[in-house]
Amino acid sequence: MLKLQAKMLIAIFAALGCIAGAAIYQRHEEHKAVVLQEQFRRRVEQNKMQHNSAAGNEGKTWRSYIP
Repeated sequence: MLKLQAKMLIAIFAALGCIAGAAIYQRHEEHKAVVLQEQFRRRVEQNKMQHNSAAGNEGKTWRSYIP
């Protein structure tokens, strides 16, 4: 009877180990997704600032224009 209980205990620990591994893997994948999303957002903001730089300098050009 002791051998059966030991095997069941090992099986329970193995199942708990699999569940814990799956939870850790899911958390890791979520973290990677958040990091990629943040990088994408930064890249979009950087591109937006670069493409709008001419509009930001428009006020300076007409003030310094000498005909």
